[in-house]
Amino acid sequence: MSTRAEQHVADVLRREQLSPHLVRLTLGGDGLAGFETTGVPDEWVGLVVPGQFQSRYYTVRSWSGGELVLDVVVHDVGLVTEWASGDCVGDRVTITEPKGSFAMPDTAAWLLLVGDLTALPAMARIAETHAGTVPTRVWAEVPDLPEQLAGYLPDGPDVTWLGLADDGGSRLAAVVENLDWPEGEGYFWMAGESAQMRAIRKHLMRVRRLPSTAYDVMGYWRSVAARQPRSVDPGPIWRAGKAAGKSDEEIWADYDEAQR
Repeated sequence: MSTRAEQHVADVLRREQLSPHLVRLTLGGDGLAGFETTGVPDEWVGLVVPGQFQSRYYTVRSWSGGELVLDVVVHDVGLVTEWASGDCVGDRVTITEPKGSFAMPDTAAWLLLVGDLTALPAMARIAETHAGTVPTRVWAEVPDLPEQLAGYLPDGPDVTWLGLADDGGSRLAAVVENLDWPEGEGYFWMAGESAQMRAIRKHLMRVRRLPSTAYDVMGYWRSVAARQPRSVDPGPIWRAGKAAGKSDEEIWADYDEAQR
């Protein structure tokens, strides 16, 4: 039996520069006729761009009317970033079937979303989906000025914009370790640089002692010169780890190691 992920061919219909480091790509065409969203607000797809054979994973910002929207973080170099920084309209790309992991319990009394620019598309879609039904707070660490991203996050959640550290690195682990947590049981979602995510998982498990059903923390990229987005789909690693009886901490350690 083949375990190859379902794939779809798509055409780049439009490209929009949302901010200095964020580009919106709208994909469409007959090749997406069989695409089906999971409905999970942090769902992601693998993206293979022209001239490449390796997938990079990006959040589905929206899927409507046969058009798939991906918001891509761009830097100076990278497998996708150089392509997305140029005139890519009209190019043909490959998309893998979507997967998601956001699983907020129905009983959650609050929702906390924390992430860097790579997590912003997912946080925006999650907030659009849930901020109207549960009190939601967002901490977004971005290299761009907040006014350059005005309107990207929906009205409703309480948003705190954070700048990068003086060396350009992330400080999200320290931010989370010093949060004033709401009372009661809620849901914590976070994504960003892998080393920061490892530190946060340890904090949530060992200090906050949260059950695994109360949070979702994923490393979207690793801190190297090229700042590549995540190249490893966490789904198979998670399923294999659970089948092997591993703890959540052991499974996430396997995922982080796979991204090295």
